[in-house]
Amino acid sequence: MDNKIIIKLADITKSTSDCIVNAANQTLLGGGGVDGAIHHAAGPKLLEECKTLNGCKTGEAKITKGYNLKAKYVIHTVGPIYHQNAQPKYYLASCYKNCLDLAKAHDLHSIDFPAISCGVYGYPINEACQIAYSTICTWLNENADYQMQITLSCFNQEVYDAYMNIAKT
Repeated sequence: MDNKIIIKLADITKSTSDCIVNAANQTLLGGGGVDGAIHHAAGPKLLEECKTLNGCKTGEAKITKGYNLKAKYVIHTVGPIYHQNAQPKYYLASCYKNCLDLAKAHDLHSIDFPAISCGVYGYPINEACQIAYSTICTWLNENADYQMQITLSCFNQEVYDAYMNIAKT
């Protein structure tokens, strides 16, 4: 497997990657959007494990088992709320970097990301996708000796088009 970035319209809960990323809230106890979908698909054991993690701060990441998901693990990260965070770019980049670092620390070689903070957290899609893509490329360059396949699972055409436009440049 080569280091690569795959961009696709997909339901992240159906991923067969080693792990998927959950754009969670600070409680890690489920919510709306991708967070609710992942908790629903993984089943009640995910919530039980998340209760033991004592939440997660913005920009950080924590890992759990995948339970009923095809992915063996879920990495939970809390993106910034765009209009409530003084440094949204810093925290959004931290989400991607910390998820990749955590995956590597657990010897995982494939990961699926949703568009973190692009739903109810209000991050402008084009800006968020640019930050995500550049952070991922930097991580891959800094970890060139580590095999990692990264999938950007886009929940709609707008996110997909934003990533495709960035990837072309």
